[in-house]
Amino acid sequence: MFNVINPLVNGLANPLAIDTSAPRFTWQLTSERRGETPGACRVKVADSLRSLQEGKLLWDSGRRDGGQLHMRYEGPPLASNSRYYWQACVWNEEEQYAEMAPDWWESGLAEKDWQAQWIWRESEVACNDFAYFRRVFRMERPVTRAKLYISAHHVFQLHVNGERIGGYGSPAPTSIPHSKYYLAYDVSESLRTGDNCIGVIAHYLGGSGQNYVNGKPGLLLELHIRCEDGYEEVVRSDVEWLTLRSSSMPHTAGTPYQQNRRLSAIEHYDASRLEENWLLPEFPESLCAPAILADESLQHWKLRWQQLPEGREHERIVPTPTGEALHSADEGLIQVFDTGKIISGWPEIALPGIAGTTVTLRYAEQLDDNGRVQHRVCNETSSHYFDRYKMHGRGGTEVWAPDLSYKAFRYIEVTGYPRSLQDGELTVCSVHTGIAATGSFASSSAHLNKLYEACIQTQRNNIVGQVVDCPHREQAQYLTDTDLQAETLLYNFDAYHMLDKTLRDFADGQLEDGSFPFVYPSNYEHPDFYLQIPEWDLHFATLLWKLYQFSGDRDLLERYYEPMKKMLDAYMTTRSHETGLIPVSAGWHISDWPYPTVEHEGDYLTVQQLKAWQALIITADTARILGLEAESAAYTEQAKQLRDSILANLYNADTKRLRDSSGSAQAHQGVNALALHAGILPSEDEADVLAYIAGRPWESKTVLSLPLLRVLFDNGMREYAYRLMTKPEYPGWGYMIAQGATTMWEGWDDIESHCHAWNSYPSRMLQEYVCGIRSSSTGFSSAVLEPYFAEALSFAEAKTSTPRGDITIRWDRHEDNTFTILLSLPCSMNGTLLLGDLPGAGMPKWIAEGSVPLSVDGSNSFLPSGILSCSLNKGELSLVLQSGNYRFTLRY
Repeated sequence: MFNVINPLVNGLANPLAIDTSAPRFTWQLTSERRGETPGACRVKVADSLRSLQEGKLLWDSGRRDGGQLHMRYEGPPLASNSRYYWQACVWNEEEQYAEMAPDWWESGLAEKDWQAQWIWRESEVACNDFAYFRRVFRMERPVTRAKLYISAHHVFQLHVNGERIGGYGSPAPTSIPHSKYYLAYDVSESLRTGDNCIGVIAHYLGGSGQNYVNGKPGLLLELHIRCEDGYEEVVRSDVEWLTLRSSSMPHTAGTPYQQNRRLSAIEHYDASRLEENWLLPEFPESLCAPAILADESLQHWKLRWQQLPEGREHERIVPTPTGEALHSADEGLIQVFDTGKIISGWPEIALPGIAGTTVTLRYAEQLDDNGRVQHRVCNETSSHYFDRYKMHGRGGTEVWAPDLSYKAFRYIEVTGYPRSLQDGELTVCSVHTGIAATGSFASSSAHLNKLYEACIQTQRNNIVGQVVDCPHREQAQYLTDTDLQAETLLYNFDAYHMLDKTLRDFADGQLEDGSFPFVYPSNYEHPDFYLQIPEWDLHFATLLWKLYQFSGDRDLLERYYEPMKKMLDAYMTTRSHETGLIPVSAGWHISDWPYPTVEHEGDYLTVQQLKAWQALIITADTARILGLEAESAAYTEQAKQLRDSILANLYNADTKRLRDSSGSAQAHQGVNALALHAGILPSEDEADVLAYIAGRPWESKTVLSLPLLRVLFDNGMREYAYRLMTKPEYPGWGYMIAQGATTMWEGWDDIESHCHAWNSYPSRMLQEYVCGIRSSSTGFSSAVLEPYFAEALSFAEAKTSTPRGDITIRWDRHEDNTFTILLSLPCSMNGTLLLGDLPGAGMPKWIAEGSVPLSVDGSNSFLPSGILSCSLNKGELSLVLQSGNYRFTLRY
């Protein structure tokens, strides 16, 4: 028998505020039987659980034949702020029937239904400002449902009756006025009969920083309450709300920004100014002033529910002292602590209060020659990378964390407290967007395991509200960085909404000419950030295609086809009439990074042409999938013309090399690897180009080393690619690990950022090539399993989650070149296990599944259930498998 599990609406479990008119339902199947395949499905939707159970349906899809595991809602319009119930029913190919347990989702507030007003504490807009809001209301009846919707610019922290509600870094930054996120919470259990108090801390940045849009400060909140007797009430933000007066507010407004790019500001918190019961109803109103309406511009922002999870604590770390405390006449006791790795988050102190004592917490990746933290943010000088807490000293332990923004650091320096800190008095909160970890890798090599863990830690550090390049210096969202991080994210995290946010942000921020800002969200009009990187724009297409190929969600293509097309059309209009190539334009052109050796000479850069060709192919394929045949044909023709122009002007058919650029004679390894990976070269020349790039010293940097690795792994050079990826000598990822790195550096060198997630794709390569898990069709409806039995390893195992369920594989090497492979494929997925030559041992000489031997020459008269074929194909043993669990034993 099979079961229907993992019901999701728009990719989320029990979402609280779906604000799309046609939610997308998905589910998965499990079965003990191999080859379980769905044959038909049905989705039922009702406005109550009872109605669903009694068949009084709002919408019934009816039976729909086919093996799909998803369906789009097609029923009547959905009401705002309502709960709906749904159920997926599935028949397998033998007409057996199963249905999932009824599940629910809730709708958000439509734009027309918002009653709240944006408010703030004063009319003058100040940079790095704070507002402490309160609202007391009375409930005379027991509450059955209370739903709270809230947004702020830039971030808020919400409390109901003194209880902290929600996570951190909310809402995530977006492209106002096109998109402003709001969040939703069920606070039914937090309300009580009698007086209730909502308290909100709101923080406005406004310093024209690199990773947000200034806008104007404001808070928006709406609470919908329903009581047992049917009575309903709405509490909304308006001028009836109160704000703490400046003299009662612990945060100091206008403190300096911590980084050169003005991403976060020093939190200077004076606890002696804040009354302890400010979050409770009985707080004296004399310490408050009326709120005012926020700037009129906020009232026109387009509100969207934040489908991205909030920031949450991943782990708490007790840092260790780096040595004996130091003493300074000016600063007193100086204590330095080591977290053991770079994290994104903040420290938390829990210290006996001493009235008037101010504790300073300073952060850095590294220590200076005196054993103190450097006055730097990453590689940039900053004397402001710290936060301060002034104690109230009213008795007891004072607990505080500067958690309105996140910092990235390994070391914390504590000054101002008069005695040595004891165990538990300083902890470090490691924080990231709360997407689930879904992948894994382990092996017999401690070196590889450290490499994988460093990649994953780096990736966690760089997903706090958006996908960023580094968590300290910039915290900025680049298209190329997200495209490279998509490798690790898709195989190791529930990353759909994370990557979709990048696409939406850049679509919202697209410029009139079709190009994109170099990072977004950003205060692009500010001179510091008025910059473009033309090659980076083209990663919009490759990022979109990766997410579509992994998820199989056609809606992605519908959402982003137009901005992709607009970007690409703008590119193609610049082509030279003489050469047919795209010329160098204004902006900062980057073919590789960091510290690239690709030559930029002449009017035409080869990498730019190659990426444009890739984007044309993707756009043509997207148009075809969307049924736009004429547009697909037009982009296909443009791709052919650009390919012909590249080969005619930049490719030497005699030497079989692509030049770096029109004015260069150099044929860079990475440029030719990208061309080979893209499939643009004459097929008869591919073997020569492969031999050339494999024979070159490693000269590709982070951006071009990804296609280099893929080309080597995919074209019979797995041993060379494996050594390149894992070797402990300079340059490379393995070198970082050999130097003791616990997060990945920006490039190969021990300078600048030591936490750059675009350099974390080796984690994916370990799963995809050493363990061999690869998709072979859109949405992972089929997979290829091609493990690489690296000589230095005795075992390797990996897992990755797909829209259909988890794929897991483990291989073990035993004596006499005998191997076992444990493999699990989820329901509705077929897989092909490929086993090739083992260096020095040739092809497998014997293979069995369970206790059943299989013939390696393909002459099998009987195959175990689930194995459709076992044959030799182009020097590889190929086993075509249906879903299920398998145990193979093979001998070389």
